[in-house]
Amino acid sequence: MSLGLVNETVTLRPGTDDDRPSDLRAFVAVAMRKQGVVGAVAPSSPSLARALTAVVPSSGTPLVVELGPGTGSISEAIRRGLAPGSRQLAIEVEPSMVAHLRRAKPWLEVIHGDAAELGALLAAAGVTQVDAVVSTLPWSLFPASRQSRILHEIGSVLAPGAAFTTVTYLHALPLPMARAFRRRLRSAFEEVLTTGPVWRNIPPGMTYVCRRPVLRAEC
Repeated sequence: MSLGLVNETVTLRPGTDDDRPSDLRAFVAVAMRKQGVVGAVAPSSPSLARALTAVVPSSGTPLVVELGPGTGSISEAIRRGLAPGSRQLAIEVEPSMVAHLRRAKPWLEVIHGDAAELGALLAAAGVTQVDAVVSTLPWSLFPASRQSRILHEIGSVLAPGAAFTTVTYLHALPLPMARAFRRRLRSAFEEVLTTGPVWRNIPPGMTYVCRRPVLRAEC
């Protein structure tokens, strides 16, 4: 079965970020306490972070939203790609992660809330459209109705030409839930590209890059 992979593999250099023991401790604490909230086995690697954030505009002063920032490994990569004057928001549902992010990354605008209410959360922050959405949400932990709701919310706030990117893991690609999620993505967006693989991550991952949302009354 074809997965719709783009012809070129994303080539990424080994990560050079410093170790962040406080981030790792925060991740492990939440992962052990709330297994239904955290879907990864470790924080995203610098290599995966660069792949996910490739959709962040490199010029102008874009507004970028991250869904499920966790300990902020992707947040750091987004920040490095933004010019002064840009705006970076993160939506996080887990209170302890929110507290950790606000303490460890004071430059990040953290909103405590549910991605399924993205439009309302952004409206409360004075935002109607965004230039990129980057997600590491644990889609496999969500029922189909919740996946569709979040995808609809994302599509409703993307500016024309903006992109949404999210991660999947190689070992999960053949699973029925992963195949169903790909179908859901293709129902929600006119363009869905798969890039990767990114081997320097635990587990190895790939990214979906989605553009041109198909907006319906109910997605």
